[in-house]
Amino acid sequence: MPVRLTSRIALTISRGYLPHDFPPYKTVNDSYAKWEADGTTQQVHHLLRDKTRRAHGRRTEPTAAVVDAQSVKTSTNVPETSQGIDAGKKIKGRKRHLITDTLGLALAVLVTAASVHDTTGGKLLLDDLAAAHPSVTKVWADGGYQSSIFNHGAALGIDVEVVQRPRTKGFEPLPKRWVIERTFGWLMQHRRLARDYEALPQRSRTMIHWAMANKMSRELAGESTPTWRIETDIPPTTA
Repeated sequence: MPVRLTSRIALTISRGYLPHDFPPYKTVNDSYAKWEADGTTQQVHHLLRDKTRRAHGRRTEPTAAVVDAQSVKTSTNVPETSQGIDAGKKIKGRKRHLITDTLGLALAVLVTAASVHDTTGGKLLLDDLAAAHPSVTKVWADGGYQSSIFNHGAALGIDVEVVQRPRTKGFEPLPKRWVIERTFGWLMQHRRLARDYEALPQRSRTMIHWAMANKMSRELAGESTPTWRIETDIPPTTA
């Protein structure tokens, strides 16, 4: 199945609106869950990331990255035990902790309750980053991260540096960090990620991987229009 079609189905199509030549919804959902469990989804994402980096003239393994977090509201089906309140942003829901390369492509993803501090999630991300991408020796962060993340990074051989906000008034993109803000913007373009609809945090993480796979496959194919906004006239199935 083409990656762009698969990701569009995962990210946008509700139960009764699968393409007419697809199996019943349960069969499709079971396959989706199997890909999540056996690592197929991550493998697809990682292969596309490598191809995208090469298309930009980069080596497949990065040497620098950016870390940040985004709190989003949840839907009514999300268990209370897996969500919380981000006191700073006044949001009840979940928090997406993310590390990207300098192109904005995801290197490490973690989804927690919104009450989990950025620093706590950031440390876990650095552990994943060091294991999966040992070539990364520099990570930029914002001022919301506590000093303990610098020591944690140093122990892993990673220099974590805070990008200071400008003192001037008005909007100004922060050097290095604007790329990850753009990535969060990419994610929010998808209906299933505009808020968190997933009962399980790991399923939310999978949705992020599919969103990035969708973005990268479109870029590699030379498409600029999000394919999930096209083909809205798919008739509902009876399954």
